[in-house]
Amino acid sequence: MTTILLIRHAVNDFVKTGKLAGWTAGVHLNDEGRAQAEALGTRLAAAPLDHLYASPIERTMETAAAIVAHHPRLTIQASEQIGEVRYGAWQGKAIAELSKRKMWAVVQEYPSRAVFPEGESMRGVQTRIVDAIEALVQLHPNQLIALVFHADLIKMTLAHYLGMHLDVFQRIVISPASISTLQLGHSRPFIVNMNDTAHLQALKSARGKTDEQSPRNGGAQ
Repeated sequence: MTTILLIRHAVNDFVKTGKLAGWTAGVHLNDEGRAQAEALGTRLAAAPLDHLYASPIERTMETAAAIVAHHPRLTIQASEQIGEVRYGAWQGKAIAELSKRKMWAVVQEYPSRAVFPEGESMRGVQTRIVDAIEALVQLHPNQLIALVFHADLIKMTLAHYLGMHLDVFQRIVISPASISTLQLGHSRPFIVNMNDTAHLQALKSARGKTDEQSPRNGGAQ
């Protein structure tokens, strides 16, 4: 039985731009993201990891670096096969603009029929990630593998192994720096856990206390 940890990268500031990041270069973890990655690395410090793979862009590689810091015998193996969706002409565009296009509704409601202009189809992305995982299982039988990559691809992976149609994959929630665990042997797959963020609770509690202490209403409180 091969165990695969499906790990989403930690948070970054690009989301504040309101644009679709995709493979955009120069998207790094912000301060909160670095704290999330450190907590993730600490959570996995005692895990008997055999291999660590990551999507080959900054935010995923930086998250993976926080894990490998506790596993010096490992190296981060960059893999385009687990890379972000190729959004083609949509990459870097404002989401407010994209949401007005007819294809946006298809992406949201019938992703199995969605094809990004000059990019990938959603069906193709799911096939790509599932094929990549199956190849890794053949390459690393009975080992523990960690993959650091992207929310939609993790959702597509889980949907496939849960027997869900791609059109409902967005019902699955995958938070930044979360861990979902998949086990694959000779027969049926097992989803051991999904969207585990227990290692981030201390950060959330600390942020909550900071928010409570922060002045509101222009400092009038």
